[in-house]
Amino acid sequence: MKRKGFALRLGIREYNEILDLQKRMNSARKQNAIPDTVIFLEHNPCITIGVQGNHDSIVVSRQLLKNKGIEIYETDRGGSITYHGPGQIVCYPIIDLNNYGCDVTTYARNLEEMVIRTLNSFGISSRRKKNYPGVWVDGKRKIAAQGISVDRWVTMHGISLNVSPAMEHFSLIIPCGLTGYEVVSMTEYFGQTMDVSTVISEMIRQFSKLFDIKLEEIGEDKIMELLDYEQDQAS
Repeated sequence: MKRKGFALRLGIREYNEILDLQKRMNSARKQNAIPDTVIFLEHNPCITIGVQGNHDSIVVSRQLLKNKGIEIYETDRGGSITYHGPGQIVCYPIIDLNNYGCDVTTYARNLEEMVIRTLNSFGISSRRKKNYPGVWVDGKRKIAAQGISVDRWVTMHGISLNVSPAMEHFSLIIPCGLTGYEVVSMTEYFGQTMDVSTVISEMIRQFSKLFDIKLEEIGEDKIMELLDYEQDQAS
């Protein structure tokens, strides 16, 4: 019988709000208060800087970012700098790698493979690029960025897939700290708008297959109920 877990769709949310939620879920997963759970959402416009990144990769003034309503967050995920915004799907697995061989490298490659298979199902050929985490189209255009963290074998953060975000916002930074490469979206590739919800459904299907888990879609109220119960038990 397949392992069972949850898939959680959260719509468009602020980055710091979801970072706090991830931390709560990560703690609860360590206590087995929740099963493996995978969050799918879009963020309000923001720039996040991972542990390998720095503010030098922001190429415009802070005032311009403020005028555009784009926040900056320093975070504990792996990787450098990236942009998040509506139209970009972010996948945050909160899973216990004790159930998946305790292999962080394999886990990271499987997240990329989930995106590769998702894109393939929509007719987009993509692949990994050696020494460059994420997923690439034509070997030079990045369509998905990855930055993860693992504590006591329970994961946080994850991978983002550009479906139909405001691509001009990537010009505000040096994406992933890399020069000489482009960023692309599914909508740009096809020349027509892609539906975010449909892509999320395919990502859930591919994640379930790759990680051999049956993901049940649940509402936010259910996961919050479990988190509140775990907190009550700990106090």
